[in-house]
Amino acid sequence: MTPTLLPGDWLLVRYGAPVRPGAIVLARFRRRPDLLVIKRAVAEQDGGWLLASDNAGQGSDSRQYGVADVLARAVRVWRPEGLPGAGRWRSAPRRWWGMAPREFRSPEQA
Repeated sequence: MTPTLLPGDWLLVRYGAPVRPGAIVLARFRRRPDLLVIKRAVAEQDGGWLLASDNAGQGSDSRQYGVADVLARAVRVWRPEGLPGAGRWRSAPRRWWGMAPREFRSPEQA
């Protein structure tokens, strides 16, 4: 799957905003607190969230680092000039394409 965000995109985030599955979030993995990431929220677990990369073949996510603490939710995306769809703010996409990766599914969903 192609990434939702392109290099150079800007995000407007809201700290403390409610999160639901499919939202783009700013977070820190508990196993890697030095790493600030932008990922897609998949499911709540252990007081945090499981996160997934839109481009699973290229990125790392909760399959490698486990549960993350969400700091903020993206509310708008700005694509600078020179990129497709440039020059305007747009709502942060909340869609989740398909099902969560098998590693994230509960036994009932597997």
